Amino acid sequence: MAPYESDDSTSADEADDLRAGRRKAARYVVPVAVVGVAAATIGLVPALADSGDPNLPKISAQQLIEKIAKSDVQQMSGTVKISTDLGLPDLGGLESSLTSGAAPGSGDGSSADPSAKLTELVTGTHTVRVAADGPDRQKLSLLENAAEYSLIHNGKDVWGYDSRSNSVYHSTAHDSADARKKQEQAPATPDQLTKDALKSVDDTTSVTVQGTAQVAGRDAYRLVIKPKDAGSTVGQITVAVDSKTGLPLKFTLTPASGGAAVIDAGFTQISFARPAASTFDFKTPKGAKVTEDKSHENGSPKGDGRHGMPGKDLGKGPDGLNVIGKGWDSIATFDTGGKGVPSGSEAGGQFGGFLDSLGDKVTGKFGSGTVFKTRLINALITDDGKVYVGAVGKDALVKAANAG
Repeated sequence: MAPYESDDSTSADEADDLRAGRRKAARYVVPVAVVGVAAATIGLVPALADSGDPNLPKISAQQLIEKIAKSDVQQMSGTVKISTDLGLPDLGGLESSLTSGAAPGSGDGSSADPSAKLTELVTGTHTVRVAADGPDRQKLSLLENAAEYSLIHNGKDVWGYDSRSNSVYHSTAHDSADARKKQEQAPATPDQLTKDALKSVDDTTSVTVQGTAQVAGRDAYRLVIKPKDAGSTVGQITVAVDSKTGLPLKFTLTPASGGAAVIDAGFTQISFARPAASTFDFKTPKGAKVTEDKSHENGSPKGDGRHGMPGKDLGKGPDGLNVIGKGWDSIATFDTGGKGVPSGSEAGGQFGGFLDSLGDKVTGKFGSGTVFKTRLINALITDDGKVYVGAVGKDALVKAANAG
């Protein structure tokens, strides 16, 4: 079966070329990444709003994917609007207190630590300014009410600054590649989201080009990525791809259940001129509290530096990580080696209410457990500490647990 669908006929050689292009973007099964990313990195995307349909030369899905893979924009700046609707309850700021300082190398709970700021993108609408000048200089600023949070990568230094608390987070990477990984903790741009989505493209996926759009004054093609099977909670992903540079300008993920997009991230303004060098300068403000990242103590990193996660061996507990099925319907499972999640009454207080609002008690051959749900990612945690997670519904998780 061809890995994508298009109006154009496709030869075996062309299909091989597409697979090679996908490998450049790196293949990765979607649910494997969602365990810790569900509340942090999935938080971004809206429906594509066209402002005119430009008349562009015809292009196939294969050609457009290759155009994205070859895109090499080194200098740019712009503003990105991000809207997220995972269907989570209003946490009233509880999400920050639950995650701040919880991850390895998290800056000892500093409000300027990038892993702490990520949770703010889980719900609502946010405005982010981005700038880049080659592989060693990037800046991302999250604009808030009467405040601003900035994440700056300049050479081997990564700085985070929260103006609300006048707090600074600083990390010194061993090399530039490591620094870039740290700076990518907030994948708020359509480009980063699209690259993550393309990792899941395989023979369970339909990929087509469906018309054109205009985003931030740029002519773009519309790439549509859809699961072929009906079991996934993902409806479709729509990407507006700049017709000249191949840079994704807007990323929209809509759920199979319909309604508003789960994630909508798109440029409202963009320039490909080189930003001023001063854009990436950082000086510690007077009176600011500076927290040094200790994740590289003793000469080795404690984690992979992304999303506050503990490294590439995600979820590697006593029984490691396994993937059931393939493609969009696949389910990641691992054993925490401990007890399941306490009930709301056991946890008590704000946290107890938070658990009750997310979880549904379920039973089966596996025993009993709780399904924690969003509009996109669902996870079953059994009472004996086994975890099943994926972009699938509750019934699929229970079925997998029964089979396990």
